[in-house]
Amino acid sequence: MAENFQITEEMQALVGWESAPWDFEVTATSVRAFARGVGYTDLVYYDVEAAKAAGYRDLPAPPSYLGTAIFIPGQSDEYLPFPPGYQPPLEHGLSGLLDGGTETEYFEDICAGDTLTCVNKLAGLATKESKGLGTMLIMSAEATYTNQAGKVAAIQRAQVILY
Repeated sequence: MAENFQITEEMQALVGWESAPWDFEVTATSVRAFARGVGYTDLVYYDVEAAKAAGYRDLPAPPSYLGTAIFIPGQSDEYLPFPPGYQPPLEHGLSGLLDGGTETEYFEDICAGDTLTCVNKLAGLATKESKGLGTMLIMSAEATYTNQAGKVAAIQRAQVILY
């Protein structure tokens, strides 16, 4: 429990930091698997003809699914499919972690066959007091996903709570 945690000048200086770009693939198999995993039964996520009849060019990505990060041996993280340095080099010393929520804003349809390039950004830092956890660090991130046509397809905003 962090009783007197404070955001340092070094930490604050990282706000605005951006990762190197990394590609995410949206495949028909991944769209179907994600839709099945979350319980969607709408045929547009499973049948290309149903998707096209609904106005999509292929199977649409279900809400909150922005593809699968491409794993490249020797370049990706050992445990996650992201490159080293995808997260900001934030030295906070806190070991507890909670998901503070995620929201996704869409600007373009995302469909099977798309490749999205993502850049992750540290958008903000704040502290909040908790009776049970002490001082918590609220880290806000913003990931911008650009499609193969160079258009911003989605922006995903998330908060991570560290304590």
